[in-house]
Amino acid sequence: MKAPQRTKENWQLRTRSLELGRRTLVMGIVNVTPDSFSDGGRWAAPEAAVERCLQLLDEGADLLDLGAESTRPGSRAGGAADTPQAPAVSAMEEQARLIPVIKGILHARPDAILSVDTYKAETARAACLAGAEIVNDVSGLLWDAEMAAVCAQTGCGVVLMHTRGKPEEWRSLPRLASPELLASVQGGLQQSLAMALAAGVKAEAIVLDPGYGFGKRFEENFSLLATQSDLLALGRPLLVGVSRKSFLGRGLATLFGGMDAPVEARETAGIAAMVTAILHGASVVRVHEVKVAVEAACIADAVLREG
Repeated sequence: MKAPQRTKENWQLRTRSLELGRRTLVMGIVNVTPDSFSDGGRWAAPEAAVERCLQLLDEGADLLDLGAESTRPGSRAGGAADTPQAPAVSAMEEQARLIPVIKGILHARPDAILSVDTYKAETARAACLAGAEIVNDVSGLLWDAEMAAVCAQTGCGVVLMHTRGKPEEWRSLPRLASPELLASVQGGLQQSLAMALAAGVKAEAIVLDPGYGFGKRFEENFSLLATQSDLLALGRPLLVGVSRKSFLGRGLATLFGGMDAPVEARETAGIAAMVTAILHGASVVRVHEVKVAVEAACIADAVLREG
């Protein structure tokens, strides 16, 4: 049976819409954190973050995703799993990092389309008031009971990611076979989608993210990539972020003497995984290095057009 294919449709954002499906859209990542796994706090200062964002836009980014709390494995993002312990980064601190960057970008480029990577409803609301168009919730609305309502009230575009457990649990999660993993991701995304719709978020505002690396063990990510197009049966476009993920480092281990490839050595592997994701139905890709991603996506789109 032929797998579902991505379709052309408009993604409704807070004040405008984006056409999806005609070509792959590239979302540039900028982490305004001191402890990002991928760039070590290079863009933590607002001025540096704004400069980096403008650079990515000049390189061809269609939109930008700004994050102010690391969700790397072992972090306390989302709060502790078994206690009422608060997240490592409060909503107030998160906003102090994000809002100046949002305002700085929009001052320089008023038409820039900005997404904010947060699972906190309070931060999502503040970011939308500052001009963000999209809320990218790695928890799929599960870590803050108010998030679905805020997304509905602001009318923002919404990315619902599948996450299995919380970052502090990921290293101890049991492995899943490919059918079990796909069923887990499908079920989790369906739950998040239902929560969003029940809160009043419009279907056309929602994009789904399989959540590579988020509670998936190393090799599980490859099996998810191979079956990713099945997720299109949920009826919403897919956004995929595989850039610099640890499963790529593990996949390259045979080339690095049995050790995982370091973050700085994963760019080519990331492009290969990104192209695979596009050929398996992704409409938006989330990347750290934009120029090469735009070029690779152009070729993947040509294959899809002719196929």
